[in-house]
Amino acid sequence: MVERVAYGGWDECYRLSNGIVEVIATAQVGPRLIRFGFVDGANEFAEFADQLGKVGGDEWRIYGGHRLWHAPEHPERTYYPDNEPIKVRIVDEWTLELTQPTEKTTGIQKRLRVSLSPDAAQVTVKHILINRNLWAIELAAWAISAMAPGGMAILPEPPFIPHPEKLLPARPLVQWHYTDMSDPRWKFGRKFILLRQDPNRPEPQKLGLANLAGWCAYAKGERLFVKTFRHLADAPYPDFGCSNEVFTNADMLELETLSPLTKLQPDEALEHEERWHLFQGVTVSEDEEQLAQTLATLLPQCGISSLFG
Repeated sequence: MVERVAYGGWDECYRLSNGIVEVIATAQVGPRLIRFGFVDGANEFAEFADQLGKVGGDEWRIYGGHRLWHAPEHPERTYYPDNEPIKVRIVDEWTLELTQPTEKTTGIQKRLRVSLSPDAAQVTVKHILINRNLWAIELAAWAISAMAPGGMAILPEPPFIPHPEKLLPARPLVQWHYTDMSDPRWKFGRKFILLRQDPNRPEPQKLGLANLAGWCAYAKGERLFVKTFRHLADAPYPDFGCSNEVFTNADMLELETLSPLTKLQPDEALEHEERWHLFQGVTVSEDEEQLAQTLATLLPQCGISSLFG
């Protein structure tokens, strides 16, 4: 179930597999989960071939895969280079714990606890930030999955209620200065917001939302990756209230979730949990009714009882 392997130019990686899906974590940089996918299948995550296998140095590298940041974003704090070896602890036959050395310039220590289901295409990832400073700090855990190019992100809209049956607003929808809602990669519907990853369009796009439904997804080919998380009502979230964000450029698309902003005292920690679910043989349509029918069949298997919160 747990074995040490070489992957992507790194000699020391750790592989969790249940014979259905596999997760591979690097030990020489990180913490990073560089691969997730069906056994003998494609990597659901993006990989940057020119960076795989590299170690050391002061330059931040995206590498690919899944990573943990702390929010709000800041060019110096956020892009701390995670290029050093990490500590890997095999907790049990289905669980790895990956711990980064404390960041020298921020005093924050990152940890991922990765647990694979014994008999399903499901992974639970706990994102842990520990304050190693001598003073309190406020921050949020920021979980980022860089998805392989050529797919489409799916975000749920709030339940549609006609005017004047409901007069109050439903949730914030947050833009960045480079957000362009006229970009053809976006599709805004009554039920879903869709964002296609297009290798021929290099212009970055990003959007954030308070995702009360607690799920987002990425469709590529006949596979569907679903990420579930918990949105805490009335909790203070970064970026004007975002618990879910999506970003794309020519290389990949990032599915991102965030914890509430939390004030950590010295040596206190916060945890933010995601669950990943992977389906195959799924036909995903941009037609909202067909897409809703497909998701209504699959999302209950992910513990989601309502598509729209």
